[in-house]
Amino acid sequence: MLKVEHIGIAVKSLTDAVPLFEKLLNTPCYKTEPVESEKVTTAFFRQGETKIELLESSDPDGVIARFIDRKGEGMHHIAFEVADIEAEMKRLQAEGFVLLNETPKPGADNKLVCFLHPKNTNGVLVELCMEKP
Repeated sequence: MLKVEHIGIAVKSLTDAVPLFEKLLNTPCYKTEPVESEKVTTAFFRQGETKIELLESSDPDGVIARFIDRKGEGMHHIAFEVADIEAEMKRLQAEGFVLLNETPKPGADNKLVCFLHPKNTNGVLVELCMEKP
């Protein structure tokens, strides 16, 4: 793993959360983007080499809406940048980690992504991400 790529934070409303995080981080949101496959709209902030990703559900039955219903707003996942996502997925599977998707899928911010089941990572949802070639 190369670095922490971003920290994902589940929010009820980007309209409310974006101005809050702009004040908190003292930097503007540089991008918003829908991710239809995950039923979310994202907003990104850059802090040094790490990004903060806010996630708002675009579907009342979406994964982020269900997460907020169970746990409330807050940290949803941590994403690590990898050089070769398929090789890293194979390595982690061989180490006993459970992948939530068998092949990399398109994610926000021009990434290919794969999630690890939190039951294997002390309750933290871990995302692997790699820039699309």
